[in-house]
Amino acid sequence: MSTTTATVSDNTDLSRDGDKRRKVAIIFAFCGVGYQGMQRNPGAKTIEGELEEALFHAGAVSEIDRGKPKQYDFTRCARTDKGVSAVGQVVSGRFYVEPPGFVDRLNANLPDQIRVFGYKRVAPSFSSKKFCDRRKYVYLIPVFALDPITHRDREAVMASLGSGEEYVKCFECSERGRKNKITGVMGKSKVDYFDAKSLNVRSDILSNNLGTDVKIEALTEEEAKSKFCYGEEEKEMFNRILSFYVGSHNFHNFTTRMRADDPAANRSIISFTANTIINLDGVDFIKCEVLGQSFMLHQIRKMMGLAVAIMRNCAPESLIQTAFSKDVNITVPMAPEVGLYLDECFFTSYNNTKFEASHEEVSMEAYKEEAEAFKLKHIYSHIGSAERRYGSVALWLHSLNYRNYPDLNYGRNGHNTEQVLVDETVGKTQTTEPEQNDEHSQAKTSKDTMTVS
Repeated sequence: MSTTTATVSDNTDLSRDGDKRRKVAIIFAFCGVGYQGMQRNPGAKTIEGELEEALFHAGAVSEIDRGKPKQYDFTRCARTDKGVSAVGQVVSGRFYVEPPGFVDRLNANLPDQIRVFGYKRVAPSFSSKKFCDRRKYVYLIPVFALDPITHRDREAVMASLGSGEEYVKCFECSERGRKNKITGVMGKSKVDYFDAKSLNVRSDILSNNLGTDVKIEALTEEEAKSKFCYGEEEKEMFNRILSFYVGSHNFHNFTTRMRADDPAANRSIISFTANTIINLDGVDFIKCEVLGQSFMLHQIRKMMGLAVAIMRNCAPESLIQTAFSKDVNITVPMAPEVGLYLDECFFTSYNNTKFEASHEEVSMEAYKEEAEAFKLKHIYSHIGSAERRYGSVALWLHSLNYRNYPDLNYGRNGHNTEQVLVDETVGKTQTTEPEQNDEHSQAKTSKDTMTVS
């Protein structure tokens, strides 16, 4: 890699006199693990930071413009959050693409988890951000996440028991749950909650000592595996819940630090479906596909978080419509970032415009096979292994409770006025928020919430 970089850098200025910069759209993919998001951020490791350096070393950007993206009209189609991946990301700018071999030179200066598929000559006025009229994201959620009895939160388990229990680990992940002790005759368990059927009573009782506690241990994963499946009934229900997001709504509760009266809170969702199951590293995932014009910071992860909470009976279906209300401020759960990726960006209006013969349509069509291979090798493998090895979604499910998200109960028994306070004297909605986890620690201002999920 260093040899290639040196050779290209040595030749960088040789083409400046004879070749002009061209406005192009670069189509590429990346696995977001280990990066602090897409957008360039001084001091942070970002996808744009890697790409900008690769553009310089590939001879596409001059020494004087290095580190100054505005000088070459750099724009991105969509920002992505920390850890989020992309298959069909598009950036545009004015670059030196000659001599031939521009894509190879870029890839030679990029890590394997960032791959450029190709580029398209575009009109001088083209902007990958402004000319993109639709964006499609995919969120892969494990099937077990929709099962109300799997990875239940600690508070629900505690509430079902009473006093005198002992802490043991959840049999499906490393999260600590609570399970009951038994006293008296072995086999007469007092346990009547979610995984009582999956417990194996084994006695360490000494001979003739019936008063000694009996230890309760979880069966193996295979023995205790839930019978939940994503059948037609579950699919119909989940798709119905996701369909509530379709249309134009005020999504101020599905991002961070966004006022309800901010015009940027109004977004349009074209479709949201979950019809396909794929198996990654032995875990079944539901492929949730959402198509919209643009998305705000954390919007998709919060939409998924609330949908999963509803499927797990942690919140009423009506909460989605309630969350769209301008006079209601609630805290919505946010699903982990690992299952989310930008699938494709669409430029339908631009592609239907007549330009010069040298200008090309901007689409993924020519790179479908390459993109699919990259997705399987880098993105899907990471999502599958992350769940298998670290249980990112499983651990998140343990946090879905009314202590962390008291607003999940909003609307069940009248308004949750203790958590949602409306100050009519100033005309502003103020929220008394519960103690939050680190997932909300990356809050940004509304001006930073244009096309990020």
